[in-house]
Formats: sequence, C-alpha cells, structure tokens
Amino acid sequence: MQDYGTIVVVGGGCYGSYYVQQLARARQAGALGFSRLLVVDRDPDCRVSRALRTPEGALRDAATVTTVVARDWTGFLGDYLARAAQAADCTADAIVPSPLMPHLMYEWLLARARQRWPDRLVRTIALGREPAIPWQRRAPDDTAYVSFAEWMCPINCIEPAMCPAIRGPRTWSLPPAVRAYVAAERARGRNLAGPVLVHCTHRAFGVGMFDTRDVVAGDWLVAEAGERAPVEVLVGTMSHCHGALNVLAIDARPSAP
Repeated sequence: MQDYGTIVVVGGGCYGSYYVQQLARARQAGALGFSRLLVVDRDPDCRVSRALRTPEGALRDAATVTTVVARDWTGFLGDYLARAAQAADCTADAIVPSPLMPHLMYEWLLARARQRWPDRLVRTIALGREPAIPWQRRAPDDTAYVSFAEWMCPINCIEPAMCPAIRGPRTWSLPPAVRAYVAAERARGRNLAGPVLVHCTHRAFGVGMFDTRDVVAGDWLVAEAGERAPVEVLVGTMSHCHGALNVLAIDARPSAP
C-alpha cells in the first residue's frame, strides 16, 4: 500500500471534491493511506467544506483527518513548501494539483530565488526555441503550455499505456522529452540548467499527484545553479501528456563598487 503523510489537494470545488472522494475511497479500500488531507481553497464554504459537515460513504472514515484550509493557493503553498524545505519529514507528502491552476510550483521557485539573491536580477524569460512537442501555447506571463495530445482528452484520463483517445499505445512522455530539449539546447551552446521536473502521475482511484520532495529538490537545483550565474533554469510541472514550462533566469552577481 502507498502510505503518505500529508496530501495537499489544490482547490475544494468541482475537481477538488472529486479528488477528496476518490482518495477517501482509495483509503477505505486499502489502496493508499494518508495521515492528513489538506484541501486549500479561498472559499471557507467550498464544496468540500459542505461535504465534510455531513460526510457520507468513504468520506465519513476520512473526515477526521481531512481539513479545509481557507487560503489562496500561492500563500498557502509558499508557507507549506518553505517548511518542507527546512524539514526532513516531508518525504512522504504529496500534492494533488488542480487542472486549472497556474504554474504554482514555478512561482514558488521564482519567489525563493528572489529571496535568496535580493541583490540580483531574477526573472522569467520566454522559453525560446520550441521543443518537439505537437501542441504549444505561450501565455502572456511567458509560461509555455505544451501537450502531446492534439485531441480532446477524457476528463479523468490516468494516461495509461494504451491511450484511450487514439486507442493505441501511448508512445510519448513529457519528462524525457523535456530532458532531451534541455540537452539539445546545451549542445547548441545555451547555458540552460536543469530541468526541474515536477511529474504528476496517477497514484490510485483516478487521482494524480506529485511528491513534495520533488519540488524541494527543484529548489536545491536552482540554488546550486544560481551559484554559477548567469544561468537559466528550465522548470516544468507535467504529466506524461500535458505540462507547463517556464525558464528562470538568474543574472550574475553585481560587481563590487
């Protein structure tokens, strides 16, 4: 059985309530365990809060370890991940992302880098040359959204080895594709570090998540790369099929007066 410490669910609305129900069912079935389930939503009266008032079915058993945290995602994750970076007991924690959230893991790494080097220019820059991934869109904040799917995917797809959309083998995966992109950029002479890969995978009962320790490891990678600045670091949060990519640029230390 997969055994987790704290599982953080981003959002307590439509998607979050589904994930909470499925995690409760997985716990009841013995597919996974968790010590604590935190649901983060700005609305204290979100759908999960209402369900916890009179829990039914599997949620009744999990209700005693489930808490809704009424905060915005950025503020909560900033505090939670900062504590995780200082602690040795986050290795069993995981995060369930929302399909509609911005690139929150990158935003935390960017904020950490700016705190670490207040006298240096730390910024987001455009991805540059496009990777060999079929579908791509660039957002106004320079986040590159990419996907191997050129079709509408089933809403609860767990990205199995046989793709339900094409009814054939899934021959692609974003993590190795992004690693190959970074290697190719380096071969072209670009000073591109990483990549920091936060990989969301299916764990049980239709719920995908990534490990908190992977985000913390990304912070360590950025800290190490920044000591060799100027440098760029590619950061991606992704599943096998879909992802968000950003480039974190750290300028050189200012010259002594």
